[in-house]
Amino acid sequence: MPDPILLIGGNSGIGLATARRLLSEGRPIVAASRHGDPLSELDVEVVSFDATEPQLDPSSLPESLSGLVYFPGTISLKPFHRLTADDFLRDLQINLLGAVHAIQAALPALKRGTQPAIVLFSTVAVAQGMPFHASVAAAKGAVEGLARSLAAELAPHIRVNAIAPSLTDTPLAASLLGSPEKREAAARRHPLQRVGDGDEVASLVSLLLSPQSGFVTGQVLRPDGGLSSLRLFA
Repeated sequence: MPDPILLIGGNSGIGLATARRLLSEGRPIVAASRHGDPLSELDVEVVSFDATEPQLDPSSLPESLSGLVYFPGTISLKPFHRLTADDFLRDLQINLLGAVHAIQAALPALKRGTQPAIVLFSTVAVAQGMPFHASVAAAKGAVEGLARSLAAELAPHIRVNAIAPSLTDTPLAASLLGSPEKREAAARRHPLQRVGDGDEVASLVSLLLSPQSGFVTGQVLRPDGGLSSLRLFA
């Protein structure tokens, strides 16, 4: 039996899709979540974790881990002049500092694991400047810096990568896709003319955790429908 993979905040959206995919592949998981009900239905061990006040006890984790994925994120879109220091601090806490705490707590178990890998989440808004994204882009930019720094520091034993998706059809993005008009407008902004799907991103998470990506570390992968790198002309 391979060492478990620790999913932080995997109770909905991309996280839940990843949990289902990993289980279908026969890869054991442990979840750390504030709301564990959907994960409990999958017969998964769930330990308590709240990204706003992270207190992950290393003793609650398995002796060794083969991976860690940190899913908690925010979509807090406001004009810059309306953003407060508390807005920036909240985004930093959930996106960056929660990840720092989780990785530090799990690091001893990861060091004992076989071919362990860490996957963090950024956003297309770091590479592609977007209005009203100042706070979340700043926090996720810090996540990308953390991923590269840890990839260097933890090599060669632990690989670290980040995924920077565009708008994906998940509960977190529900307010941005809440009507056919919003969904169509969001789709038109992407060269592939649609928004992302949680299962597609989950498959990328699975790949980054697997030996098939054993020569990949320090990278930011961008399942964003071409938004950050392509510009189409009519």
